[in-house]
Amino acid sequence: MIVRLLAGVAAVAVGVAAIALVAVLVHDTPGPVATTSATTVPAATTPAPPSRTSLRFPAPPPGAVVFTHQDVGTVLALAVNPGRRLGLQVSALGPSGKGTRGLELSFTVAGRSARGRPCGAGCYRASVPAPAHPKVVVVRVRGGGLDTVWRQRLPAAWPAPAASALVARAGDVWRSLHSLAFVEHLASDPQHAITSLWRVASPDQAAYQIVGGYAGIVIGDRRWDRAPGGRWIESEQASPITQPVPTWSAVRNAHLLGSGTVRGRPVWIVSFYDPSIPAWFKVAIEKATSRTVNVGMMATAHFMNDAYGAFDRARPITPP
Repeated sequence: MIVRLLAGVAAVAVGVAAIALVAVLVHDTPGPVATTSATTVPAATTPAPPSRTSLRFPAPPPGAVVFTHQDVGTVLALAVNPGRRLGLQVSALGPSGKGTRGLELSFTVAGRSARGRPCGAGCYRASVPAPAHPKVVVVRVRGGGLDTVWRQRLPAAWPAPAASALVARAGDVWRSLHSLAFVEHLASDPQHAITSLWRVASPDQAAYQIVGGYAGIVIGDRRWDRAPGGRWIESEQASPITQPVPTWSAVRNAHLLGSGTVRGRPVWIVSFYDPSIPAWFKVAIEKATSRTVNVGMMATAHFMNDAYGAFDRARPITPP
């Protein structure tokens, strides 16, 4: 998944055809790579081990609560460690996938400020005395084409409760589904974005339609692809997919941010970090069923939001 995700993200800026490929790659469902033919791209169901590059990635410290912010094509990820002094770290990840060096960065909590000191490529750390009930962390960033003030509200319950068990349960429920449907918004920056409609079904079926673009169907060892205005082209699916499966593979720094309502459903709001991609997640998990009803993910030049529904009621996937 890692290699295909990075290849897809890098392709976003080159045009509609490449953007269509991104949406497909992210979900382990190979898709069209040209407007005139369908090409099979192997799909893996087990993530590759982290590369040396990912081991140097500006990951959040253990135990920290994580938050994310998009600044054009840059991911800004804040990690907050509770304690007598708040440990603060920002990971700044540019569109190339490398940490952004040379930023001027500061943190302010309850009137106390500290300068962020470099802790590696794209990593900036500081600490400030912790108030009894910290409410907001203000992050100021300049340099590297950035000039932003990010005000991140902290959870009302602080320290934020651990949520690894909650996310594990949501993953189990996801894998137990027979089918589901979702709408995905995927962007590399404000100027390059697509919306796509998806259906997936157990054990190895998926169908998608890029709004105004490509469409594809995978059923077992067969696939069909269609370019805009073209006809369906059948080919072999060399490596069958596995569905339904969660968007994430590994979970670190999982914490409960609070409660909310998504499309009328009471939900838990949880954030965590997946080092296998690597990416930051913010998900909404329905309290009554442990179904994941919304997923926000930020990775290299990759800003995604998925809204899920039709659990076990998605329209059947059939050959065109």
